[in-house]
Amino acid sequence: MKIEPFSIHVPQSEIDALRTRLANTRWAPELDNDDWSYGVSGTYLRELMTYWQESFDWRAQEAQMNSFPQFCTEIDGVPIHFIHVRGKGPNPVPIVLNHGWPWTFWDFKDTIMSLADPAAHGGDPEDAFDVVVPSLPGFTFSGPLPRNGVGYVETANMWVRLMRELGYERFVTHGGDAGAFVSARLGHAHPQSIIGVHLSFPVLPGVTFEADDPNDLTPEERTLIQGQDRGQGAFIHVLINALDPQTLAWAMHDSPVGLAAYLLLRRRAWSDCHGDVEAKFNRDTLLTQFSLYWFTNSFISSELFCRASGFPNPMALANDIKPEISVPTAVAVLPKDLLYRPRSIVAAHSDLRQWTLFPSGGHFGAAEEPNLMTQNIRSFVRPLRQG
Repeated sequence: MKIEPFSIHVPQSEIDALRTRLANTRWAPELDNDDWSYGVSGTYLRELMTYWQESFDWRAQEAQMNSFPQFCTEIDGVPIHFIHVRGKGPNPVPIVLNHGWPWTFWDFKDTIMSLADPAAHGGDPEDAFDVVVPSLPGFTFSGPLPRNGVGYVETANMWVRLMRELGYERFVTHGGDAGAFVSARLGHAHPQSIIGVHLSFPVLPGVTFEADDPNDLTPEERTLIQGQDRGQGAFIHVLINALDPQTLAWAMHDSPVGLAAYLLLRRRAWSDCHGDVEAKFNRDTLLTQFSLYWFTNSFISSELFCRASGFPNPMALANDIKPEISVPTAVAVLPKDLLYRPRSIVAAHSDLRQWTLFPSGGHFGAAEEPNLMTQNIRSFVRPLRQG
């Protein structure tokens, strides 16, 4: 496996072409939608797109991303991009941070250094990690995909090989959304390589969602679920990803406004922002995410990853080991996330060591609550460091 340094540099011609497309947008008619009841509000979208065209500084964001050591390689013919920051402490533990959809690796920007260099971020150097943040296959710079059929199962296999190539026989893995499937699969199918599994999205190998019994909910859990409001059409994307990704992609790859609207709705509806998306993601953060998808032409390949993963079907079993996640497991429960499972179910199918109900946060866990997530990962791994 050949690993090479990587840096991001989008040609100026592509930046100029994006601005031209934005200037020439053919806007859809809109009636009575300032409250977002029919989808993304044109009033807000026009403001955001004007900022993207006239004021957004991609080069500044590019420079920030390039301040992290990045690398690229190829595994089983699939191009893989990743950040790798070595920890500052007496005994850093390796950890892989797995993003979801429609996230990118950059959703971990505010957790990487606090995990790698805790002393510089109010922590104990004993809690240091060697941090690896890959782009999932097909996402941004881990593309283009050379074939169909690359999902979370194949990704878990690739991450074991990648980490061994980096010198790590065993490591911790964290993930949310699709990244939680990768992390749970690692704990299930590769327990010999995994120190612990930390999830912000409680998926379980081989366990159907029908297995949840409402009677298993504690009063605290019941209150949390009753307070959830996922919004109308929260899971429409799952059907599109599974059944019709290519049709949607023709529009997404041709129109930056269309791409932005589609991704923006998920950021607003799935985060704990109370209807104000910029309460969780400022404009530069939003537009950096949209730009990453646009400049890498990767929307369709991110959808194909989801299709190959079989979402929303339950995770497949790779063996008959019990519990299904046999390594130490932690779950961080975010009150506005898209999935909730009773603690009793998770405990029955994993070696559950830590269960934390966060006071705030939604589907983009580490991006929304980086400090809480960092502290939660540290506390989970602390007793495992001598294992």
